[in-house]
Amino acid sequence: MTRTAIRGGLVITAAEETRADVLVEDGKIAALATPDSSFARSWTADHTLDATGTYVIPGGVDAHTHFDFPFGGTASSDTFETGTRAAAWGGTTTVVDFAVQTRGQALREGLDTWHAKAADTCAIDYAFHMILSDVHESVLKEMDLLVGEGVTSFKLFMAYPGVFYSDDGQILRAMQRAAGNGGLVMMHAENGIAIDVLVEQALARGETDPRYHGEVRKALLEAEATHRAIQLARVAGAPLYVVHVSAEEAVAELTQARDKGLPVFGETCPQYLFLSTDNLAEPGFEGAKYVCSTPLRPREHQAALWRGLRTDDLQVVSTDHCPFCFSGQKELGRGDFSKIPNGLPGVEHRMDLLHQAVVDGHIGRRRWIEIACASPARMFGLYPKKGTLAPGSDADIVIYDPHAEQVISAETHHMNVDYSAYEGKRVTGRVETVLSRGEIVIDGRKFTGRAGHGRYVPRATCQYLA
Repeated sequence: MTRTAIRGGLVITAAEETRADVLVEDGKIAALATPDSSFARSWTADHTLDATGTYVIPGGVDAHTHFDFPFGGTASSDTFETGTRAAAWGGTTTVVDFAVQTRGQALREGLDTWHAKAADTCAIDYAFHMILSDVHESVLKEMDLLVGEGVTSFKLFMAYPGVFYSDDGQILRAMQRAAGNGGLVMMHAENGIAIDVLVEQALARGETDPRYHGEVRKALLEAEATHRAIQLARVAGAPLYVVHVSAEEAVAELTQARDKGLPVFGETCPQYLFLSTDNLAEPGFEGAKYVCSTPLRPREHQAALWRGLRTDDLQVVSTDHCPFCFSGQKELGRGDFSKIPNGLPGVEHRMDLLHQAVVDGHIGRRRWIEIACASPARMFGLYPKKGTLAPGSDADIVIYDPHAEQVISAETHHMNVDYSAYEGKRVTGRVETVLSRGEIVIDGRKFTGRAGHGRYVPRATCQYLA
């Protein structure tokens, strides 16, 4: 049994901020105590970490990543090894990635494939959602089995006809099944059928540059799909989680549903909070770096996203980390924006960017921890094992320097991608030390973890529905 004491820091959870020492024993949090108490002074430890002048926070939970993800004739450039290592550098200690059902396959085949990709390679703990791309009766029955095994959320797409797209009937059937088995349906809400018409028309006009990716994927088509998904969920009597919300009009649909007391939840991502269509319109082919779906929106949409996070109409900030190198991957779409692989790198920078939001006054410190740690853990059945600092929780702990300044750059990041979506951005705050289940994986800005430390974590059902 090993014991580590973390002394002198300001402990911040979603619920409170308090000066406390933290005792870690055999991978779990054993105790928290005020620093000058006789209880804290009585602790003996194999290692003592000095957190004076820093925050002691739960490890981040990124509930939306795509490692080694096939898309558009290529695959995302981070493997589970490189991606989870980069996540650790950024203070994230748990990821929930997406296993993919290929059309014609059973869910089990897709899940087994993703287990094989992740096994013995992850630096931090991981879990899976399941992407449904071929909904029929045997798949619906498999959903029940997966929930029983701890894969308790299922993603469907209203976008990407011919690839992942499900029609309203398939979506309704999946939602009805989830209503019965306790699963949570996650929805990519964009009207893909209408978008494909606009893509075809834009290309016919010779509009081939990356900026047109944002122009054809209109905010109204995100809002329409969000509205439709909410109504289908109401018919099914099922909860709904809408992923990567980017548009003010889509936030309005979620807000209206939540005002009615419906079990509807929303996620946004750092790229929609900090980037915009200005990036998509960068000269030459540079805008390809910022092609993702849902797309970046005009800057005016950001105020609605921040407001949604403050009012809890948006509950979670995940990254939708799905990186493709500019050279050789994003370049597949030169001369045709529709062939640019969709996705941005970000798993390493979420905690820092959201701390910058604290510095800028968009959110408070506890809300930072709530949207980045506690809420995703509760949403996907991981709390209080993950997402908080409490006796019995996994010792996933970050010592965070709120005063250190850094410049985000591809030259210094650890993601396996040849550019940064936030190149040159100055932020205040930096991860100093990270513990994953009590093991130090980042030690004073040095990686001391290892591939295979991370364990698969089966999940309970959504804890907001209990």
